[in-house]
Amino acid sequence: MDPISQLPDDAQLLKQQLRVSASEVQRLKLMVDKLKLQLARRARAQFGVSSERFDLQASLIEPVALEQLPVRKPTTPAANAGSVDRSLPAHLPREQREVRPVTTEAHRDAAGQSCGCTACGGRLRSIGADVSEHLEYVPARFKVIRTVRPKLACTKCEAIFQASAPSRPIARGLAGPALLAHVAVSKYCDHSPLHRQSRVYAREGVEIDPSTMAGWVEQVHTLFDPLLAALGRHVLHAAKVHADDTPVKVLAPGEGKTRTGRLWVYVRDDRPSGDSAPPAVWFRYSADRKGEHPQRHLRDFRGILQADAYGGWNALYDGGHVVEAACWAHARRPWWDLYEQHRDDTGLAAQALRHIQGLYAVEADIRGRPPEVRRQQRQARAGPLLEKLQLWLQGVLTQVSTKSELAKAARYSLARWKALTRYVDDGRIEIDNSAAERALRGVALGRGNYLFMGSNAGGERAASMYSLIETAKLNGLDPEAYLREVLQRIADHPVNRIDELLPWSIAAQQAVPRAA
Repeated sequence: MDPISQLPDDAQLLKQQLRVSASEVQRLKLMVDKLKLQLARRARAQFGVSSERFDLQASLIEPVALEQLPVRKPTTPAANAGSVDRSLPAHLPREQREVRPVTTEAHRDAAGQSCGCTACGGRLRSIGADVSEHLEYVPARFKVIRTVRPKLACTKCEAIFQASAPSRPIARGLAGPALLAHVAVSKYCDHSPLHRQSRVYAREGVEIDPSTMAGWVEQVHTLFDPLLAALGRHVLHAAKVHADDTPVKVLAPGEGKTRTGRLWVYVRDDRPSGDSAPPAVWFRYSADRKGEHPQRHLRDFRGILQADAYGGWNALYDGGHVVEAACWAHARRPWWDLYEQHRDDTGLAAQALRHIQGLYAVEADIRGRPPEVRRQQRQARAGPLLEKLQLWLQGVLTQVSTKSELAKAARYSLARWKALTRYVDDGRIEIDNSAAERALRGVALGRGNYLFMGSNAGGERAASMYSLIETAKLNGLDPEAYLREVLQRIADHPVNRIDELLPWSIAAQQAVPRAA
């Protein structure tokens, strides 16, 4: 039947039915928008780029404030810029090969080489040379170190003397410090699983079973326990710690499937506020995401915790010893997802991004300055922007449906407003939690290669290795060279001086000979 003919003739009943229909259409529209946004997020997470850069320079709602923002100049020159230095690194060894022109045997130079002219037979003399360089690769190679300990006997008393056997990282193990460091860094820094490493080594004629390498990693993890404890103490001694977590797949024994474990990361990095304390990263593993885990990790911490909105942190804040500082990158993300979906430069999502862009412009100007300077600049410049942004967010809630994604994004920020704006009055706090998110990038890359961890013990080993590797990188060290140095020394190193093997201590020790 024709649906039009079913409509009532009474005007009041018709209006009532139209209101019901309009309400249903609005509900379905919100549902469609929500599903589209979820689909766009899933597609971008799986196939898209991770960058959330927003480059619009003109604001439709705050033109004066944005015109006053400084123009950011690129810190790295373009690839086609004439000023880029394309010379090969000076520290690489040079192998010189001289290519001489064809000559006759008529004459010889001082080196005894023929230098006769092929045109007339006259002597050739040097008038200069053209020099060019190209880069070559020498494949890595294995070697066997034989340790010989002669036995010496006294000719008079017949006493026998022999030097003690040098200690090894793994007692009676076949792998030396350099090989152990290479296996660990290849797995946890270069994201090459042990079975792939085994195939690479086999091409060099060295057969090493993946299970053998797994045993090496396990024993190295045990060896590093005191070092990890010292690293954790250093991180938790800070006045501010960045925290985050990420899921990892873990094989469930006997079930033939995987479960979801978590890697928790705690970062101490106060260099943006001019602090000279060494930056450090401390990873912990748990089999699930219960709040009891971060509460256990941070039970001795007293200070500022910069993290996302995960509810597991709340018990720490409720205790009064930990102060919450929220993350503007998380508050910005739902607006970016909405903008990415519609690409409407005049819409509410684009306006929100412009507001937040002004806050980050202030941070770019004061990065590396002392906390007091940062506090003064933020109060003077970011404070007014935040007041306008708060009023704007409250206005958004009056313009859109309470069930829309726009309202959800606005409520996220307003519900955490105190924690989001705490950084304005404390120069030690950062505007976002990017320090923790950067520390998790290596885990995300590795997750796509090794697919899952073999057990909960494997997760704990990964946490240890990620801690040392990421901390070494933050302190400007080559992770493999750092682990090699530690493995050469740790077996004989006094445990009460374990701090001497932390990355920044190794870096300071290596800098002394160069300064001399």
